[in-house]
Amino acid sequence: MRIGVNVPNFGPGTNPDVLRGWARTVEGLGYDLLMLSDHVVVTPDVAEQYPAPFYEPFTTLAWLAGITERIRLGTTVLIMPYRHPLLVARMAANLNDLSGGRLVLGVGVGWARQEFEALGMPFHRRGALTDEYLDALRAAWADDADYRGGPVPIWIGGNSDAGLRRAVRLGETWHPLRNTLPWLREAFGRLKSLADEQGRPMPAQAPRIILRLTTSPITDPDRRAGEGTIEQIVDDLEQLRLLGADTVVLDPFEGDPQETRHPEVAWRALAAVAASWDLAASRPRTAIATS
Repeated sequence: MRIGVNVPNFGPGTNPDVLRGWARTVEGLGYDLLMLSDHVVVTPDVAEQYPAPFYEPFTTLAWLAGITERIRLGTTVLIMPYRHPLLVARMAANLNDLSGGRLVLGVGVGWARQEFEALGMPFHRRGALTDEYLDALRAAWADDADYRGGPVPIWIGGNSDAGLRRAVRLGETWHPLRNTLPWLREAFGRLKSLADEQGRPMPAQAPRIILRLTTSPITDPDRRAGEGTIEQIVDDLEQLRLLGADTVVLDPFEGDPQETRHPEVAWRALAAVAASWDLAASRPRTAIATS
């Protein structure tokens, strides 16, 4: 199981120097993957959670590819209906080629109604458009040499049953976002059931979980995976590994845009995880009691 990091590419504290610091920190600690979010128009509904500046992911990842060497680079998630699928196919193939095959393309349907309106896209058709665009993207990669840049892994984002069905239909990795460990365990079971019903192999799983380090254990039964003491976080990672997760993405952004002014807080949490989890061997550095 590999471990990645979702890096905030937005907010009042984010600028090129901070993004460079994120990249060097995440790669230097030994993490496998660095991922960015996606918004095109910072409409009021977007700005409430992810205020400007918001660095466009393809542009930013291309720049980060030039200042990193090993780490994979990805989107969590690219909102598929926002761009023509042939443009996405071209950009993704080119970025994958220029980075030496390091791209992971996480995609989703989107949620910001005002942003859809600003882009002239029908919000109510976002799921259908995502399906259509994904089919067009994969066809472009398969049929046109101009769009090829090596195989680009696609992760299907979303916590809904539609997201699970989409991952099964396409045979691509499922990428659920920020939930509890019991929910993830049950959802992995639903994913397998859907795959069995359709006679298809179960897709790989790559959940994105929160990273919130506390000094005292969190005893709330609704505790999200990835929050609590370092022992709780490491145990969550071990439980996900035992469930068969291929990759886990840690998300250190807790929801307050002012956090982006102090990235060193998140960097310390990432360092604590790296000190307790052998990123190269994908296991805890010391034995833990599993639940």
